[in-house]
Amino acid sequence: MSELCATVHEQDVDGIGTVRIRPLDPEADAGVVHGWVSQERASFWGMNGLTRDQVSEIYAHMAGLDTHHAFLVVRDGDPVAVLQTYEPGADRVGEVYDVLPGDIGVHLLLAPAGAEGARPGWTSALLTVVATYVFGTLDRRRVVVDPDVRNEKAVSRFLKQGFTAGPVVVLPEVDLPDVYIPEKKAQLAFLTRG
Repeated sequence: MSELCATVHEQDVDGIGTVRIRPLDPEADAGVVHGWVSQERASFWGMNGLTRDQVSEIYAHMAGLDTHHAFLVVRDGDPVAVLQTYEPGADRVGEVYDVLPGDIGVHLLLAPAGAEGARPGWTSALLTVVATYVFGTLDRRRVVVDPDVRNEKAVSRFLKQGFTAGPVVVLPEVDLPDVYIPEKKAQLAFLTRG
């Protein structure tokens, strides 16, 4: 296994299995991630319509940053989610709220349900694993998420998991030579380490 794919967090979850978080390999993982982000259910992820190579290029660009990181979450050997972490002060979200020391931003894209269908408690278990990783392994104090306000399912999921709703904000457009992200109306939510 390459160093790029080394596990950064592993956790056994009762009734779910062994969940591992490892750095996303921009080339090797592009096919599976492209399959997920191309679906209508992932429209809020902002990659609908991109080719596999474009998805690979985006994650290759991210792999070169010190402030933004992408991970593949794997359950018992099967890819189940993309996790992105970032320093809020180095991201557009840092322009719309007061960033505190110890804050970390998180984006999470779940894979579509597999052949066994939706698993009750899976999303909650996965969010618990992510929280354990950012609070324990990364030693952060607070998680910020910024789902699109229209993504009611994601907003509800975070609030049900114990996040506290923050303000609704408009994240500014990012238009750089290597990156374009349109403006987004987002619901901020925060989870503080207990």
